[in-house]
Amino acid sequence: MYIFNGERKHSITIKMTNKEIINWLLQGDVSIQYQTHRDLLDEERKDLKSQIETQGWGQKFLSLRNENGHWGRSFYQPKWTSSHYTLLNLKNLEISNNCVPIKQTINIILRESKAADGGIHPIGTVKYSDMCINGMGLNYCSYFNTLEKNLESVVDFILSQQLDDGGFNCRLNRSGAEHSSLHTTISVLEGIREYDRNNYTYRLDELLKAEKESQEFILQHRLFKSDKTGEIIDKRFTNLPFPSRWRYDILRALDYFRIADANYDKRMQDAIDIIIKKRNKDNTWNLQANHPGNFHFHMEEAGKPSRWNTLRALRVLNQFDK
Repeated sequence: MYIFNGERKHSITIKMTNKEIINWLLQGDVSIQYQTHRDLLDEERKDLKSQIETQGWGQKFLSLRNENGHWGRSFYQPKWTSSHYTLLNLKNLEISNNCVPIKQTINIILRESKAADGGIHPIGTVKYSDMCINGMGLNYCSYFNTLEKNLESVVDFILSQQLDDGGFNCRLNRSGAEHSSLHTTISVLEGIREYDRNNYTYRLDELLKAEKESQEFILQHRLFKSDKTGEIIDKRFTNLPFPSRWRYDILRALDYFRIADANYDKRMQDAIDIIIKKRNKDNTWNLQANHPGNFHFHMEEAGKPSRWNTLRALRVLNQFDK
């Protein structure tokens, strides 16, 4: 059952008893297997988690690391094969957070790629740190247990950039902004959540306050609509790409709210209904698109059933579509 406009409706969601879908997911990459066991079957399989580093996508990403400690040409070049986006991929695979090569690369980034404002510096002659990059950076740096003292200036920078509406916008410190961006806000929210989950304490109360205010900013927009007109802000917000990179979409937002253990809010329902409508007849979800750019390799093919999206949709609906 789920709540819609204050009423209880029968859910069309296939619950976790669907053995065919579970079996299909368990035929995927070891990272999919691990998260399926954990998130859909309530089984913590540490044996599978340990294999992500030596098998499948995780091993393949690690094998592409250069002798200088970076992926691609540097920290942020080129998209999407740079160290930054590769580290984000590895975090999303939930590879071991004690992986030595990854920790070495993060230390290089935090030593060599900080700007005067304390944030992680994107590229070349750019003078100002980028909020999306710092939100994502806080996300993977926290997951891989980076020393807290090396993250303090990043936290300071993030907190200095919150807007009055509760969210964040990467344009604020470059060209000015009066309204927050869903793209930037979701990246910061994911970073704050990972920081809290890994028991960091520096300015944590302030970050948690910012997290609540940013959650409300997203909910005020019903996850993808103008808070003034109710119109869809950008139809791409309703697509289901993966990896998401820096871009916002409704499944990414709902998965964040799941991770944050947020309560169901009726303002989520329009997005939940779209996710349900996108389900295939065989109870899978397609990968709708890949963001254009350079790739190490494609984990899945656009337009085809996606284990990533099926896993993410099922765990979101299991949380919120009651």
